[in-house]
Amino acid sequence: MEDDNNDVFAGETVEKFRTYEDFLDSQIKPLDLFYLEDQELARQLVELGHKGSSLEREEFETRKAAAEASRLASGSQQKKLASTGKKLKDNFLRALAEREEANRSGETTSIIFIRDRNSRGQEISGYIDYSHRLKFEDFEPYFSGKERLLPKTTDLSFYNWGTQMAKHNASSNYEVITENPSGLLFQFKKDLKILNVDPEAIPGDGFIRIPVQSDLYVHVVIYDHVTRKGGNSTTSSAKLSN
Repeated sequence: MEDDNNDVFAGETVEKFRTYEDFLDSQIKPLDLFYLEDQELARQLVELGHKGSSLEREEFETRKAAAEASRLASGSQQKKLASTGKKLKDNFLRALAEREEANRSGETTSIIFIRDRNSRGQEISGYIDYSHRLKFEDFEPYFSGKERLLPKTTDLSFYNWGTQMAKHNASSNYEVITENPSGLLFQFKKDLKILNVDPEAIPGDGFIRIPVQSDLYVHVVIYDHVTRKGGNSTTSSAKLSN
């Protein structure tokens, strides 16, 4: 019998085998059975490490269980949305909810412009990378109405109209271009397409500008960029601009 001694069957691949016996059988070749004339003996040789992988039954079961748990956890995380089950009474929150799944999956990346007042009564405004914030922040308090979503100094853009403090930061999706006479530009890192947020200009190839009437904020605009074919998350949301 040949000694393959490879590490093909690492932890991330054991889940494709239904049982430990299936795992052992995958390393037995027809020629092995021809000479041994006993499948159980061939399995024992594999299990003992004389042929193929020396992965023992207990380790196989442990890896398989871990792989299955990881798969279930990943699926649960993808299905769990912060907006699920929330009573959304404002257009802006409904617009966020309509885009949440697409922004989590990467099908769409939305930039949100908000202008309002902070807890100190100061007027602030800024551009938020929705997809980026979803990755690092719990949005349940926003959808439940416990907190208000406002621009931060760590967002794509932040401006305090009282103190005149301005901040610009790249995100996981966008670069910020400040050297533009008509205002800020945002470049999507994957396809290098540029969003122009000037309300008098065309947003740019692949971007849709959607003003949202909200009872919670002074001024809200959402810019959607569909990054994968088949995305239709902006279709129903576009009605909010009417």
